[in-house]
Amino acid sequence: MSTLTVKEKIEKRELEYLSEFATKSVNTKGRKVYEEPSDLRTEFQRDRDRILHSKAFRRLKHKTQVFLSPFDDHFRTRLTHTLEVSQIGRTIARALDLNEDLVEAISLGHDLGHTPFGHCGEGVLNELVEGGFHHNLQSVRVVEVLENLNLCQETIDGIRTHSWGFEPTTPEGKVVQLADKIAYINHDIEDSIRAGVISESDLPKDCIQYFSSNQSKRLNKMISEIVNNSIGKPEISMSDEAWGYTTKLRAWMFEHVYDDESMAKLEESKAKRVIKELFYLYVNMLKPVCPPERIIRVVTDYISGMTDRYAVERFKDNFIPVGIKCSARDDFLFKLAANPID
Repeated sequence: MSTLTVKEKIEKRELEYLSEFATKSVNTKGRKVYEEPSDLRTEFQRDRDRILHSKAFRRLKHKTQVFLSPFDDHFRTRLTHTLEVSQIGRTIARALDLNEDLVEAISLGHDLGHTPFGHCGEGVLNELVEGGFHHNLQSVRVVEVLENLNLCQETIDGIRTHSWGFEPTTPEGKVVQLADKIAYINHDIEDSIRAGVISESDLPKDCIQYFSSNQSKRLNKMISEIVNNSIGKPEISMSDEAWGYTTKLRAWMFEHVYDDESMAKLEESKAKRVIKELFYLYVNMLKPVCPPERIIRVVTDYISGMTDRYAVERFKDNFIPVGIKCSARDDFLFKLAANPID
């Protein structure tokens, strides 16, 4: 009879069946603070579960992806974006025999540090904070400091490097970096068409001819390009041709959606004001009680962790006047009942 634990069985399967380039759970570089291993889960599975149960993950459901507080329930939020990244990443990892659990952990944690109001909120904090604000680095701060999840080094590295311009140290981290791009390019196209900001016919003709105008086919094409170009290789990438069309489509989205002052995005100026006013308010509030060198850090952590609606409520509480309320309740109702006039 086998005496292996469930965790050990999973680790054994990883060593036997995963690619030679995959990051094996048993070979993790470990956590900052040692913990006794689980009998049921590998270290990367534990990371995934900690992120999934974190408060920051739950708040993603009320954080903007592209369009602020949409009335239509079918627009993406930061949470649904995260889930789509996870699905795409796991599909690629499974096809390449990489570590799905590590990909899932990185995917679920990659946007934990994102601000309210999406990239416009990030842009405001980037202007206000000396040295700038970057959501990927804030996501690392969330898991390392604010919630102290004590994650494995490989998971933290993948979260830190998911953004453009960073280089992951594991193939799983690279998978998430690409899955993030694929997810937001495609679902933001769909949401922008739904919002009336663009139409399908506006999209670059050569990109659509290469990938298809159908979102499902376009997603499948991008994912297949990664898989077919990366099988048996230590590097994870698309073919040069596919990557060229992908970056062109991404650049087009920045020009016509992300950075465009269209009617559908005019609310962003209001959102920016909310962030700025709260920032200055909280800085002044903390001056009497907090060391000067900590104030900006504390305020940045607090505001970046807010959901859209919580930020709006804090703005209302502090900057919108409220009329005096009568304490009489419904006394007049009973007065009428006691003195009928019919």
